[in-house]
Amino acid sequence: QAQLVESGGGLVQPGGSLRLSCVASGITFSAYAMNWHRQGPGKERELVAGISSSGGSTNYADSVKDRFTISRDNAENTVYLQMNSLKPEDTGVYYCNAHRGFWNYWGQGIQVTISS
Repeated sequence: QAQLVESGGGLVQPGGSLRLSCVASGITFSAYAMNWHRQGPGKERELVAGISSSGGSTNYADSVKDRFTISRDNAENTVYLQMNSLKPEDTGVYYCNAHRGFWNYWGQGIQVTISS
C-alpha cells in the first residue's frame, strides 16, 4: 500500500528557511513524478513545485521561483522542498504527491506557518 509521509514543517519567522521531506513507501518511487502542493487559509490547493521521475526536470509556481528548490533522492525514496526567504503568504498545509499516469497518491499534509 502506497504511503507518503511528510516532515519538516513548523513555525518560522519571515525571511527564514525550512526544508520539507517526504518519504514514500509501497511504490516504485523512481517511476513517479513528485510534486509539492499547498493549501493556504481560505485558498484552494495549488501546485508549488514538481520534479520528474529522474530528477532531470523541475517546475515551480511563479510565486516561489528563486526561493524554493525541489529535489529527490531515488535511493532513499525521498523528495525534498527547500524553502528560503519565506513569506507570510507561504503559510499553509503542504502536501506531497506522487503521480504516474492514472496513479496519484497523497501524503497527509504538514503545516507550515510563517509569522513573526
